[in-house]
Amino acid sequence: MNIILIDPAEVKNNRVTLRDRRSDHIRNVLGAACGDTLRTGLINGPMGTSTVIAIAGDAVELATSHHGPLPDRPAIDLILALPRPIMLKRIFSQAATFGVRKIYLINASRVEKSFFSASLLAEHNYYPLLLRGLEQAIDTMVPEVSIHKRFRPFIEDLLPQAISNCLVRLIAHPGPFPFLPQTVALPLEHRAVMAIGPEGGWVEFEIDMFRAAGFQPFAMGPRILRVDSAVPALLAQLNLLRQLNRPTSA
Repeated sequence: MNIILIDPAEVKNNRVTLRDRRSDHIRNVLGAACGDTLRTGLINGPMGTSTVIAIAGDAVELATSHHGPLPDRPAIDLILALPRPIMLKRIFSQAATFGVRKIYLINASRVEKSFFSASLLAEHNYYPLLLRGLEQAIDTMVPEVSIHKRFRPFIEDLLPQAISNCLVRLIAHPGPFPFLPQTVALPLEHRAVMAIGPEGGWVEFEIDMFRAAGFQPFAMGPRILRVDSAVPALLAQLNLLRQLNRPTSA
């Protein structure tokens, strides 16, 4: 936990009392004492600092000051054919850590229909996983998540407007396609959207539908990865391409 995230609704008169895992982290991992200053941030708001003013039992009271910068929204959206819940649980945190603006969980021919009944798809179950990813990355901007049970209506009716600001449109698929650095014009400066398929990949009809929407297929190489490995690997590649040719700070 590299930043303590606080819901704005928890703050009263610039004070907040924590009694959950954040309190445990402050007391037992950071070993904080009264008067110590901690890096904190308001969820979907600015970052700042908080000072420990009281510790009693499992409660930690903080005096908060969040007048720092509002983090930029990440410049990538992720379209993900719904994976099995055990993989999705990891992907939620990974995506938030690497930086994703929106996550679209969609159906596909090779998606098990039972996956849409998973309890993990309830917001109160996946939201804490997104927060843990942000805590790792020192960010406050929570990715937006939407769930779409019908493939064709999503592609034809919802997708055009949803990605109208995404000039870079990519779809990952094993096959005779160029690698990501050969697919994206460098330096990568525009907002991007990337579609990643289920175990076994997209079927030809789905590839054609994405292509009609302006998506360019690309391959990762000869190795076939599980979805929960492919997502962070591809997000890392996009982040690297976005950093190329940028001046380094002195």
